[in-house]
Amino acid sequence: MKKVEVIIIGSGTAGLNALSQVKKYTESYLLINGGFFGTTCARVGCMPSKVIIQVADDFHRKHIFKRFGIKGADNIRIDNNEVMEYTRDIRDILVDRVKSSSTDNMPTDKLIKGYANFINHNTIEVNGEQIEATKIIIATGSTPIMPVDFKRFGDKVISTDDLFELEKLPKTMAVIGLGAIGLELGQALNRVGVKITGFDFLHNIGGITDESINKTAIDLISKEFDMHLGQNASLSACDGGIKVHSGDNEIIVEKVLLSIGRKPNLDKSNLENIGVKLDKKGLPVYNINTMQIEDKPIFLCGDASGDRTLLHEASDEGKIAGYNACAKKITKFKRKTHIGIVFTSPNIISVGLGLNQLNKSQTATAEMPMGPVSRALVMGENKGLIRIYADKKTGLLKGAQIIAARAENLAHLLVWAIEKKMTVNEMLQMPFYHPVIEEALQGALYNLKSKLNLKINTPILELPIL
Repeated sequence: MKKVEVIIIGSGTAGLNALSQVKKYTESYLLINGGFFGTTCARVGCMPSKVIIQVADDFHRKHIFKRFGIKGADNIRIDNNEVMEYTRDIRDILVDRVKSSSTDNMPTDKLIKGYANFINHNTIEVNGEQIEATKIIIATGSTPIMPVDFKRFGDKVISTDDLFELEKLPKTMAVIGLGAIGLELGQALNRVGVKITGFDFLHNIGGITDESINKTAIDLISKEFDMHLGQNASLSACDGGIKVHSGDNEIIVEKVLLSIGRKPNLDKSNLENIGVKLDKKGLPVYNINTMQIEDKPIFLCGDASGDRTLLHEASDEGKIAGYNACAKKITKFKRKTHIGIVFTSPNIISVGLGLNQLNKSQTATAEMPMGPVSRALVMGENKGLIRIYADKKTGLLKGAQIIAARAENLAHLLVWAIEKKMTVNEMLQMPFYHPVIEEALQGALYNLKSKLNLKINTPILELPIL
């Protein structure tokens, strides 16, 4: 039986980052991959979706051209076939870039193409061969959820993995699931000419938990396409397409995009039969600071964990798993503060803790509407709302949710401040240029400061004494 020190199962973001750590400490390793090479992000996730979003946002700007004095906007047209071709071209460039810097150059004795399953804690089987390892890292990624009832409609119901392979976009489409991905793609597809109708069994969209932000988001985005919230959606076959039922609502569309989440690719792993404890979701119990499954020589990272399914988190988890798989002593690593971005227009963001996670009696909240913000007005995008939260006693910033133009940038300023444990006063002592979108955040901070009874060690709030 072949023996190595470390086996990594999966060559996506988590697996490749695990490999980068393992290679620092040993040459005795194997990378096993059973699906496509290239990361989920580059192939079917954040990158191809951003291509369509960019095209859609640029095309949508024509609606404000007349107000700007730009003539001829009514004559601008879009070719959906070329949009999809362009999306795939950029996607392929990005996938090739990942592969050319990783698996394309790996020695053949270090890389195996095939699906691995566990025989015991230290042994896997792949392509009929058993291989033993001192440590094993699972980084098998995830797959879109597609319930059996929906599969019977064939290619009329597609997942986000299928969308980018469409040669031609349909004229009508229902998007079921208005979380981050469904909301982004629903708006983008509507903007490039597909009549979209959105459905979600929740009353909240985009993963928002702040009710004021959720109401603002619904008010703004529902102006572009219809949404039916708070009801489950069901499908039935009909002439000319597929019928979607939700409460008292019923529509007929050419295709349905199902965007109700992703599930970890663990069904081929055989973990449940080697004594690995599973949680109520059927997923392995592991430590988020070490990525180790219980006290076993097995580590779990990336989308396969079903937890923090974001690229930067998968990267961190892969590095943690890779390091600990080679270390003599398991090390616990601090995880990063939550940041979530929905690339709709306006952007929707959440950082830190939500109001539903905070003690209301100990939390001060403040908001700032985007209407008065000078730069947003100049851009023709002065719609939205900022909501930020701080500890009443200490003034420490705890979290925020925002819907605003360029909120993706505000999200990073806020999450960095939370990471560094900055107070509202300390943030107001940072420079804010004029005119920029960040002035909206400054306004929100002033409003939050007015609700806090904090001692100021300077006669001028914005300027510390030397």
